[in-house]
Amino acid sequence: MYTLDDYHYHLPEALIAQIPAPNRDGSRLLHLRRDDGAVSHRQFHDILNLLRPSDVLVVNDTRVIPGRLHGRKETGGKAELLVLDYGETDARAQDDRKRIYHCLVKASKQAGAGTRIFFDQGLVAEVLDFSDGIYTVKFSAPESFDGLLHRIGRMPLPPYIKRNDTEPDESDRMRYQTVYARKQGAIAAPTAGLHFTDAILSRIREKGVTVTAVTLHVGYGTFVPVRVDDIRDHRMHEEWFSIPENTAQIVNQAKTEGRRLLAVGTTSMRTLEYATGPDGVINPGSGRCDLFIYPGYTFKTVDAMITNFHLPRSTLLMLVSAFAGREIILDTYKAAVEEKYRFFSYGDAMFIE
Repeated sequence: MYTLDDYHYHLPEALIAQIPAPNRDGSRLLHLRRDDGAVSHRQFHDILNLLRPSDVLVVNDTRVIPGRLHGRKETGGKAELLVLDYGETDARAQDDRKRIYHCLVKASKQAGAGTRIFFDQGLVAEVLDFSDGIYTVKFSAPESFDGLLHRIGRMPLPPYIKRNDTEPDESDRMRYQTVYARKQGAIAAPTAGLHFTDAILSRIREKGVTVTAVTLHVGYGTFVPVRVDDIRDHRMHEEWFSIPENTAQIVNQAKTEGRRLLAVGTTSMRTLEYATGPDGVINPGSGRCDLFIYPGYTFKTVDAMITNFHLPRSTLLMLVSAFAGREIILDTYKAAVEEKYRFFSYGDAMFIE
């Protein structure tokens, strides 16, 4: 249960979704009952029939930034940067044209302190420091950094989604974003939310379901590969989160009344569980979440979840295994492969209750 190989499964490459379904709610939905492992196959819009009027649905309203930048070093070599902590700009901004961020940098040779990288429209980055695989970079722009980033940056799609970097990414800018994304700062979408449309959310509310939001800026930590044989030795990187006071009130009241709490995605799940105190009460506020959920974890708040299908050996697969049971999840994934569900970020969804 605690060995990395215990979370491996076979996935044909053809089932890795490269583009989203033509319509957001046109994806498939695998319904899993975690009490007995029963599985049924539906369409995502059937979620309306699976929710109860008394439910509380918690979404993550983070917004993905086009934080992937392609440039060249002074030597002429290509370099690619990914901005990691854009959502925490205010505390570290010098002015609107100069920003300091932590970044991932990909280049033919490691960029040392003082290395300058040049991008389109006059944006320049200077490496200040390097530690534990993360670079500290100072950006200088001839105008507003925010406006420039959103013009020349590209959406940070995961590496298993193949794109030509010279082609426009307007489709991904729209579809690799939830319809309720509000607060900028994520380097990846909370993908379980990609299936929702404004119309479905409206019908969910009309049914009596309460929809409320937390924020967790999906960061590097969610995707760092587990490189230890004993998963208990893995350490999650911190990710910034915020729980508004009204969300905390809604969740706490629902728990007191015995109503069901549903997390949309692993990020909402981790945020809620991290913020729940020993007394079972959710505390409003913001901070940095480093919670790693794997089998053996005792859930304190969440009763059901909507999620996508996750990579083998990933912390996300370990989280859903903790929630539904490792054997049940692996059996369910095997069934999903046989039924040719589409996997990962642009793939199909699961409802686990």
